[in-house]
Amino acid sequence: MCGLAGYLDPGRPPERAVLAAMGEAIRHRGPDGDGIYCDAGAGFGVVHRRLAIIDLTDAGAQPMVSHSGRFVLAYNGEIYNHRDLRAGLQASGRAPAWRGHSDTETLLALIEAHGLTAALGAVRGMFALALWDRETRTLTLARDRMGEKPLYFGTLGGRMVFASELSALAALPGAAPSIDPSSVAALLTWGCIPAPRSIWDGIRKLKPAHTVTVDAAGIGTPSPYWSLPDVVQATAADRGQPHEARDAEDAIEALLTRAIRDQCLSDVPLGAFLSGGIDSSLVTALMVAGASGPVRTYAMGFETARFNEAPAARRVAEHLGTEHTEFIVTEADALGVAQELGALFSEPFADSSQIPTVLLSRLTRTGVTVALSGDGGDEMFGGYSRHVMAPRLWAKAARLPPSLRGGLGRVGTSGAGIARRMASRPALSRLAERAGLPVTALDRIGHLTGALGSAGDLGDFYANLVAGPADVRALLPGVAPPDPPWPDPPAGLTEAEGLMFRDTSWYLPEDVLVKVDRSTMSASLETRAPFLDPLVVEAAWRLPQSVKIDGGRGKQILRRILARHVPEAIADGPKRGFAVPLDDWLRGALRDWAGDLILSQRFLDASSIDRAALERLWARHQSGAVNAGGTIWSITMLAAWMEHWHRPHRAGS
Repeated sequence: MCGLAGYLDPGRPPERAVLAAMGEAIRHRGPDGDGIYCDAGAGFGVVHRRLAIIDLTDAGAQPMVSHSGRFVLAYNGEIYNHRDLRAGLQASGRAPAWRGHSDTETLLALIEAHGLTAALGAVRGMFALALWDRETRTLTLARDRMGEKPLYFGTLGGRMVFASELSALAALPGAAPSIDPSSVAALLTWGCIPAPRSIWDGIRKLKPAHTVTVDAAGIGTPSPYWSLPDVVQATAADRGQPHEARDAEDAIEALLTRAIRDQCLSDVPLGAFLSGGIDSSLVTALMVAGASGPVRTYAMGFETARFNEAPAARRVAEHLGTEHTEFIVTEADALGVAQELGALFSEPFADSSQIPTVLLSRLTRTGVTVALSGDGGDEMFGGYSRHVMAPRLWAKAARLPPSLRGGLGRVGTSGAGIARRMASRPALSRLAERAGLPVTALDRIGHLTGALGSAGDLGDFYANLVAGPADVRALLPGVAPPDPPWPDPPAGLTEAEGLMFRDTSWYLPEDVLVKVDRSTMSASLETRAPFLDPLVVEAAWRLPQSVKIDGGRGKQILRRILARHVPEAIADGPKRGFAVPLDDWLRGALRDWAGDLILSQRFLDASSIDRAALERLWARHQSGAVNAGGTIWSITMLAAWMEHWHRPHRAGS
């Protein structure tokens, strides 16, 4: 795993010192080495920071020049099928005289032999890349299908720039971008800033599965080279056919086994995140089944019992015989990491599970350099409670007159304080668990009923569920609420499949994978997600809903596969989620720090957030009248980011 940054400024030779500073800003993404390439005549320069995983020698160093000398590649990621692609080049007589065994060299050779578009269609992996064509003096940026690796681009200080993280762009001399108010509204609504927006005006994120070309004339229009809607539509006929349960289970297990085998390719120590949930337990079980020695696993827990996943992970580890390490997060740990997040996430980001993810990444990095994860299983196999419960709840609520639904929403919202006290009772927590609900379900009763009360259809209900409860219009006067960041589901999907499609399209790349990338790379740790292998993605969408969701429970096929490797009591466990007691922390250990940040006059002046609306929200949360931790955390992360990256005297705010 690596980081890259650079710029194109025709008419001015690139400055190596500037590129070095950009690279130093993302050193955490690649502490093992750096390289700079400059094309003085074209005004192009790129810097690469290397986290050496495959081919640790200089033969794997970047930026890498192709064997013909035409192309220069700076690349962040891993191509898991690169050995098969290399063998194919050999068999067709298109292979160069190999200098080493890195996937970077394979990718460059594939581009030279077949062109970039064909190469991107052939690779299975995660990546963000910058490809410079010395002959045409064009730069092409590309990002992997599912959005595992980040890439920013745009115009800054008269230069056309790109980078893995905004911190590299902040290192440019004279960089003084302004904050995009619409991106702040998105952050307060979704807890993240979905592509193509970024927090900085004039800088965009490249969407997953897209490329964009840059030349002396400017930045072109990004275009897709792969499409999730196309995959969903292409597999529609398969979803309509009867599926034998055993055959479907065998097929998915075989594909996951292959993906895990390929993703275990590494020249450095490798392990796995293990939460005790279905996805990470299945990945670990299949790793163990194919391993020649012990597999190392890492887990995180909390002092608060109902949020503590460590015992479940420990049971799985003991059964599978892994070398297991766990860490229990205290409120003091949370406070310490929270104060670092503004610096670690070079763009404001507010999924509070970033706190344990950062801590878990640091713990894991003490033992390994690469960790496999279960990310993606929920989105494609019906793992979130909303996939199972939302269609049912909406079917019942839709029978009520809108006025009665609205009244129900108001009653539920006003009862948030009661729900919070109920959630702390062990008996009720156990009841929610037996019902297959996540640990935060009781905390969110007020938000759930409010989401139902104001919805006009299931799509509205989904939008209300995934959005924060705060009134963005009140907090940001004059700024329009953001449009939904997901595309409309293709025709022919069931209601639950439509929700899974939405989550795969936006929540996975814009929240889950951002959290994982920034948290792990801050610790110089690479993660790999077997569920996001393109073959697994396509196979998952061939399955009908009944194979995934049945009997009021999601991920049924994954549960049955896991039961082949662990006791059924483990395989049939409830959805847990990597939740944290954020609402309580913001009334306790994090209260003073967060309050000082978000209620400071400097922050309020620079962010344009309305003081009176924020003070009301803060007071109601502190009193327990509402659980507004998600919105308050979004504002806190904005304030923490501005303290580090966008102080008024630096950016002219």
